[in-house]
Amino acid sequence: MKSRLLIAWLFAVAFSSTAVHAEELMAVPFPEVHIKDNFWSQRIRTNRTATIEANLHQCEITGRIRNFAIAGKLEEGKHKGLLFDDSDVYKVLEGIAYTLSSQRDAELEKRADAIIDKIAAAQQPDGYLNTYYTLVKPEERWKNIRGGHELYCAGHLIEAAVAYQQATGKRKLLDVAIKLADHIDRTFGPDKKVDTSGHEEIELALVKLYRATKEKRYLKLAQFFLDVRGRKDKRKLFGEYAQDHKPVRQQSEVVGHAVRAMYLYCGMADMAGITGDKELLAALEKIWHDVVARKMYVTGGIGPSASNEGFTVPYDLPNDSAYCETCAAIGMALWNHRMFLMSGEAKYADVLEREAYNGLLSGVSLSGDRFFYVNPLASRGRHHRVPWFDCSCCPTNIVRYIPGMGERIWAHRGNTIWSVLYVGNTATIPLKDGKVQLTEKTKYPWEGDIEIVVEPEKNFSFEMNLRIPGWCRNKPELTVNGEKMMAAVERGYVRLSRVWNKGDVIHLYLPMPVERVYADPHVKADVGRVALQRGPIVYCLEGVDNGGSVRNLCLPKEATLTAKFDKDLLGGVVTIQGEALAVAREGEKLVTKPVAFRAVPYFAWDNREPGQMIVWLAEEPERAELPGEDGVVVAGVRIRASYLNPTDTLETLNDDEVPKSSQDHSIRRMTWWDHRGTAEWLSYRTAKPRKLSGAQVYWFDDTGIGACRVPAEWRLLWLDGNEWKPVKLLKGEQYGTALDQFNRVSFEPVTTRELRLEVKLKAGYSGGVLKWRVMEAK
Repeated sequence: MKSRLLIAWLFAVAFSSTAVHAEELMAVPFPEVHIKDNFWSQRIRTNRTATIEANLHQCEITGRIRNFAIAGKLEEGKHKGLLFDDSDVYKVLEGIAYTLSSQRDAELEKRADAIIDKIAAAQQPDGYLNTYYTLVKPEERWKNIRGGHELYCAGHLIEAAVAYQQATGKRKLLDVAIKLADHIDRTFGPDKKVDTSGHEEIELALVKLYRATKEKRYLKLAQFFLDVRGRKDKRKLFGEYAQDHKPVRQQSEVVGHAVRAMYLYCGMADMAGITGDKELLAALEKIWHDVVARKMYVTGGIGPSASNEGFTVPYDLPNDSAYCETCAAIGMALWNHRMFLMSGEAKYADVLEREAYNGLLSGVSLSGDRFFYVNPLASRGRHHRVPWFDCSCCPTNIVRYIPGMGERIWAHRGNTIWSVLYVGNTATIPLKDGKVQLTEKTKYPWEGDIEIVVEPEKNFSFEMNLRIPGWCRNKPELTVNGEKMMAAVERGYVRLSRVWNKGDVIHLYLPMPVERVYADPHVKADVGRVALQRGPIVYCLEGVDNGGSVRNLCLPKEATLTAKFDKDLLGGVVTIQGEALAVAREGEKLVTKPVAFRAVPYFAWDNREPGQMIVWLAEEPERAELPGEDGVVVAGVRIRASYLNPTDTLETLNDDEVPKSSQDHSIRRMTWWDHRGTAEWLSYRTAKPRKLSGAQVYWFDDTGIGACRVPAEWRLLWLDGNEWKPVKLLKGEQYGTALDQFNRVSFEPVTTRELRLEVKLKAGYSGGVLKWRVMEAK
């Protein structure tokens, strides 16, 4: 087994230009693809029997469905819930539609039709439809575009309507969506209301409606919403949080709220694919490279920060406090599928696959009725899935994504077929010169053997493109009818062009050794750490498999790792096993003990007894987290605090980023919120003593926004044996609390394993720190 850097194939993908095709690749739709493998068919079945049922139940008991009946005067009552709750109902209907596309279910369809009747009743005579504004604030229709979510909800209605009509042939919901879209078209436009969505979604939905109806007004309206984004000469901007800081064609880095960003890029990709807009595509390529190379977790998770549910600065990828919203992973998968359909480049399908098998799938329990909103890469045993959230965008997004897996397996254009994801299935693909039936058999993602039986309706020439995943570092094996093929890999694909006969058999073998994965060295949280991956699956260690504790383990570089399928574990998974070192402290000395360990797929964690979990394992004892020691270890330094707000992090305190100001919300921070007027502290502890002589602190202060201020006073202490002693400042030095700068102090050198920053918060206020750096004596 060879160690390798993940950066070599994914986090540092070479930037290349992608040809624009006015005619995109076409995904093979649901009725023509039937999934038959154990992995995805099991999850689609669970989605039908458990996930849809759980979400319908919650939409009923929380009043989300009843809101439509009340707005339609079918029942009396008051609106319940949040202003964007309509979207949850629409997403569940969309998931039902995809389920019905695969297999009609009269009872489920009847229930969906009943909900649709209530939605139709809630629509106003002019086409407007939003239960919150109809029932609670009718006078504020279209007045709070930034935060009102009216366009967002409308977009999800349109997506559900298109899907339901395609699945059942019934037009009632589609007619409602068309009437609403026409109302929006009368309201927004160059000579009407000039604004764009506060939460993107309407853009991609209007493109779907255009494709379903061929009505160009909807495409033109989607174009309008994209074109006025970031145009400060035309409207007041919403800022980076909503990707509304500059025109979309000028954007080159991902910023702001992660889900908003992904839905925007989906809309941009849809538009670029249809129009051949090279400027849009160039912007998308730059943004994609920024996300994948600098801001994506090994699980495919994106958006590390809870404070903005989104992005901060490059390489800010902490593990315990990783936000990684499930909806963001779904959005990333949707966007990358679109990028693939525009280009036929495997790098986009690789990211789609990474999301599907890791950071997205972790959002739902194996039972299908419990959900993660947040998907961290490490846990001390206190993070668990729950049945529902007040804001339940993630459970309802899962409902619609999983049954739609069928359209992510094949793509085609002209007389060419592309494989996208490897899944056991049968599919009928309409090529230019005739239909082709493909039967794929595989135990992917657990095994790399893939067999495809080709059955064209007549013998004719066409091209098969088979994806060679980026994770496949060893040479794959490819045969047709037993004859070895020597095709070169181009843009991640091997191309087989020939006259195909009924019964031809393709066999592709993708070697799946256990791989050690290393993060880019700029990711401070993962320095000296390693993750494990096999095929497309990223692994983690859970306490339940490893004696209760995994954060104190280190995995030596020379450790032998083996893979084994366990049919009785977690529904049947491949585990990784080997020998690690358990690290403990005896006095001032670290001691290690060999222990056997077992790693399981990350997507399956927290489905058994609660306990610790970790993805990135220390490779050296000094970087392991010792039993009884709290805080986090970053680059060999243990960072602790008297208290930490659950949405904040300690992991970026000592990195190299320089804040823009004390109110910089684009980077992560630590705060003691909501402790007010109290004595608090931070400390840095190392395995070995260091000689220190200075420190600098950049305070967090959100005056005008929140209740964090610079402290009333602070000081530094060093640990001498078991006694804390104040450092002695050099002459003329003082503890500063200036805003928008580092407050530096120098002191007489001390040799210690731990330095503490102690503060007294101002009365009635809390406080926080953006950066804290210490200087070693020369």
